[in-house]
Amino acid sequence: MRKTARRQPPFVICIGRQGYPAALEVGKVYRVVPDPAATARGLLRVIDESDEDYLYPDEFFVAIELPQRVVQALSLSA
Repeated sequence: MRKTARRQPPFVICIGRQGYPAALEVGKVYRVVPDPAATARGLLRVIDESDEDYLYPDEFFVAIELPQRVVQALSLSA
């Protein structure tokens, strides 16, 4: 039987930043970069305050659904 990987949300909101105060802002929306290997280890790869993608514990984030109009606007700003 094949294991099914958890689906990575395209956007998350930060709810914790222990150890990363300069890289993450609580309450901010972050874009997720798909990384199934990281997700399997309990990590998320997000574009952080440095404008680069880094791995953080997935417990720092909550997946959010955004209206299509917002997703399009955020995708244009990337």
